[in-house]
Amino acid sequence: MAEKPLTDWDSGLLDCFEDASTCCYGFWCCPCLACTVSGRFGENNCLPLCDICGSGVLAAFGIPVCVPPAVLSVRAAMRNRYGIKGSLCKDIAISCFCEWCSWCQMHRELKHRKKTPTVINLHNNTVVNMQPIPTFQPGVMMMPAQPVATGFMTQPAVVIH
Repeated sequence: MAEKPLTDWDSGLLDCFEDASTCCYGFWCCPCLACTVSGRFGENNCLPLCDICGSGVLAAFGIPVCVPPAVLSVRAAMRNRYGIKGSLCKDIAISCFCEWCSWCQMHRELKHRKKTPTVINLHNNTVVNMQPIPTFQPGVMMMPAQPVATGFMTQPAVVIH
């Protein structure tokens, strides 16, 4: 089985102005954009809140978090699912220093993947009918397993005028 060649992201990391609505969404409410991307990608909508809330809570306990875990995991998973070029090292750097741009890039990628149809070429498209050949079944009279009690049989009512 041949591997698919790796492709580039549909848009660059800093190509926000290719899609002004995504750019505005990310600029004015990046946490909302991140939750949208996470949900559309099939993950929990609240996953990006780990980056927002988790870092602050852990820092309060003296545990520094350098790499936002949600943006890194969604970015790496998206690259893997769609066969996009890159490396985990680049994903870490982008997640640390360009988190909002990364969410915008992933949003644009999902929009592109949604509108671009997948074309499948079929070779050797032999159709095999797997249904059994219909056969004639003679009528079978169904008999109850136990005889019907006569006390429960209903008789037609006779009306006298």
